[in-house]
Amino acid sequence: MSETTPNSTSRALRMLPGVAAIVVILVLFNAARQPPLFKGNIKQVAAPYKFVQMPIAMPPGYHPTMTIRQVNPAYYHLRSWISSVGAGVALADVTGHGLDDGMCIVDPRTNDVIVTYTPTAPARDRFTPFVLNPAPLPYNKTMAPMGCVPGDYNGDGRTDFLVYYWGRSPIIFLARSTATTPSPSAYRPVELLPQASIGGAYGGPDWNTNAVAVADFDGTGHPDIIVGNYFPDSAVLDPHGLDNVQMPSSLSFAKNGGGDHVFLWTGGTSGPNPTVTYLEQPDAIPYLDSTGWTLAMASADLTGNGLPDLYIANDFGEGHLLYNVSTPGHIRFTEAVGYRGPFTPKSFVVGKGSFKGMGVDFGDLWDNGKFDFMISDITTPYGLEESNLVFQNDSSSYANMKQQLASGTAPFSQQAEEVGMAWTGWSWDVKFGDFLNSGHLDVVQADGFIKGTINRWPWLQEMAMTNDDLLSNPANWPLVQPGDDIAGHQCLAFYAWSPGMHYANISQNLGLCVHTPTRGIAIADTRGIGREDFAVARQWGPPAFYANESRVGNYLGLHLYRPVPGSTPGVGLEGLGTPAYGATVQINIPGHTQIAQLDGGSGHSGKDSFEVYFGLGKYSGLVTVHIHWRDTNGVLHYQTLTLTPGNHNIYLTTTAQEVQSR
Repeated sequence: MSETTPNSTSRALRMLPGVAAIVVILVLFNAARQPPLFKGNIKQVAAPYKFVQMPIAMPPGYHPTMTIRQVNPAYYHLRSWISSVGAGVALADVTGHGLDDGMCIVDPRTNDVIVTYTPTAPARDRFTPFVLNPAPLPYNKTMAPMGCVPGDYNGDGRTDFLVYYWGRSPIIFLARSTATTPSPSAYRPVELLPQASIGGAYGGPDWNTNAVAVADFDGTGHPDIIVGNYFPDSAVLDPHGLDNVQMPSSLSFAKNGGGDHVFLWTGGTSGPNPTVTYLEQPDAIPYLDSTGWTLAMASADLTGNGLPDLYIANDFGEGHLLYNVSTPGHIRFTEAVGYRGPFTPKSFVVGKGSFKGMGVDFGDLWDNGKFDFMISDITTPYGLEESNLVFQNDSSSYANMKQQLASGTAPFSQQAEEVGMAWTGWSWDVKFGDFLNSGHLDVVQADGFIKGTINRWPWLQEMAMTNDDLLSNPANWPLVQPGDDIAGHQCLAFYAWSPGMHYANISQNLGLCVHTPTRGIAIADTRGIGREDFAVARQWGPPAFYANESRVGNYLGLHLYRPVPGSTPGVGLEGLGTPAYGATVQINIPGHTQIAQLDGGSGHSGKDSFEVYFGLGKYSGLVTVHIHWRDTNGVLHYQTLTLTPGNHNIYLTTTAQEVQSR
């Protein structure tokens, strides 16, 4: 029998650090190799769902030809990177007939903003699809649309469109009172910044906007606007532009982005030549929270005071949860930061992340009457494996949330891995919807970056190790040109809820896994029958519309309006009223509580309809509905209604009152 000698013991001890290092490497390698799989029966989870893709009507003679953008000479060697965004989609009631069966599509293949109808629209809601024309406002080939946000910006009961761009400030297309059907002449384009048009030439800032949030931030019932810019003000798309453009100054803490601008609604008029005016609030967001590379924003009233709070998702570094402390006529936010335990990674703390935030949405994921939220990040194995972030609301009540936010603390804990949604791919827009009417939210997430044939992940990983002092200069970035591929074959994710608060990505099971990068997602009950459909914007590919043919339960669909004095709903493009921006609804049925909101426009480049929607499962009895909102004088109101399942139109003034469709 051998005997251990002092020398052999000493050698073994000296080897321990190396052995431990090898063990750690093997563990990390195995963890990175394959994200944890859903442990249930994925086919069983997918069985009730069914979506049918339907063709989208496009303008007559529409022929997409572009496959890449023209860019500033300093960006030419990475022009595919610069060309990786711009596809967007939104769903809304365009005709005023009460169904959210109108579409606004941003197609980078033509740089057009298209207004059309959903494939599910009835005959009376169909019109000749058309392109929104900025003329007579100045517009040229160094500008490109990035997103479209439907809304009633002048408060006349008609749906308008806010379009945001690279290369200029946003334009609001206001519906004319004389228009009888959607058409190019039915909308008057006006500048968000009046000074942007001077003598027929563009004189505004070279904004490069990739996100817009619309909500009643000051509590007066009107839609305020927050513009989130990506690149610093510069001629990104000008092939003859100055060599003064930049890239992020850090991959994890960049503060040299275009940043965020807040606009307060100050007035609007209806008529053949409608108007709307906004006033910038320069100090609304703390300065250090307003200089990031913004790709998405979302809002929700976390404290029940009728003032929506805001999350800004920034690429290359910290996102920010902003507590709304506005007063009527003055918008202001303060930052709240999450708490960190001894075993909490820094990037899992609200406001301290180093990840690449590219999408965000609020919703009641845990079905307990509190708003949670999810953030999209880059989560590619063997690439950049960060994590999507799913933040559970840990507050005990509205009052507790208000107390903590006011003290600068964000009471949320990160649960993405626990619920099965940590790893998707190169993720973008994320949206919550109840596609089975089960009472539990599903999650749809856009995915993919640049599609080509040559894998350029090694170059990107090498760049990730570059000194931050070199990153802001585009010349130090690697080649990313036509033919190069970085996460280009990843497909849309569809996370289905299953018992035990576990989610399964059933995209492939449902036939949704198309290997073309996606950007924007929009959800609506376009038929008004209690089935949430959805539309997807693809980068350098045709948009898609999916009609929901799943086995669904009962539902409650609420359209919340403020009446328009002197209006005649049903005439021309005029609907029942103007969306009740800022309204929040909580329902109670036996054994179930859930909260939702009228969302004025959250996310990356996809915008849901204004409907407040709840799945009820098998429950068919009366539903207790708690609504809180602010009127146009800034007064907060609460009211409880008892409603039957199905669709309801409700006017919100000083009281909540159901009205019939007209």
